[in-house]
Amino acid sequence: MTTADTSLGATLRMWRDRLSPPQPARGAGGPRRAAGLRREELAELAGVSVDYLVRLEQGRATTPSAPVVAALAQALQLSRPERDHLYRLAGLQPPGDRAVSGRISPGVQRVLQRLGEVAVAVFTADWHLMWWNRSWAALLGDPSGAAPEDRNFVYARFPVPGRRSGLAAWPVQSDRPEATDRAVVADLRRVVTQYPDDPRLAGLLRELLDGNPEFARLWRTGVVGEHVEDRKTVHHPLVGEIVVDCDVLSAGEDGLRIVVLTAAAGSPDALKLEQLRRAASSA
Repeated sequence: MTTADTSLGATLRMWRDRLSPPQPARGAGGPRRAAGLRREELAELAGVSVDYLVRLEQGRATTPSAPVVAALAQALQLSRPERDHLYRLAGLQPPGDRAVSGRISPGVQRVLQRLGEVAVAVFTADWHLMWWNRSWAALLGDPSGAAPEDRNFVYARFPVPGRRSGLAAWPVQSDRPEATDRAVVADLRRVVTQYPDDPRLAGLLRELLDGNPEFARLWRTGVVGEHVEDRKTVHHPLVGEIVVDCDVLSAGEDGLRIVVLTAAAGSPDALKLEQLRRAASSA
């Protein structure tokens, strides 16, 4: 059994072979022995020497510079995940996006519509609430009355002076508050490296570090991760306590988070959720 070669050189050769040759073909003439690009053609497109490309593909050069990697990624027509993979193969950190995206793609919109009456909301990569449905508002309170800049989940976990959270209509408790706080901070640290030039994210981080000692303490631990699940107890003025599972789903390359709140079918908590949905529908 042979072991798959996942090295930088082998990956470059594989990506070069899958591209269609330019029309008319560039580089040396003569019959083509492969359907993909010749080394001479890729070298010209990327602005590197043929000799250097040969050394990269043969594994005699393994640490191309960031500008060379960027040029190769563009010439090879790589997708964003492929581009990031190429940077890592070269021992480099993939470049971050300049700004946090606030766009919900048509595909994600269709997914949200198919979730029906489940309580669901969409947050940006920096945990800014950008969309919610009627069931979410019925369960947690309608965020529409809060200023858009206050609709950030991190402010709900880590209050700062002069900034009210637009997501705290009803009291909500996590089953593991310390673990949840650590997960939120770890997730935000990861996002900061992905979007190093986003001004809103930078401002959020400054406010939290200056205004919330607990956030600053957790930040100093250096933990990096993702916030993906939790169990929460909502103290609702209409139906009392509701225990829900909170699952965070990643949506595409824009870093969006789809947050879904559910209860086991047939449970008392599910019946309370249904009661809230009916009340919201008749309002």
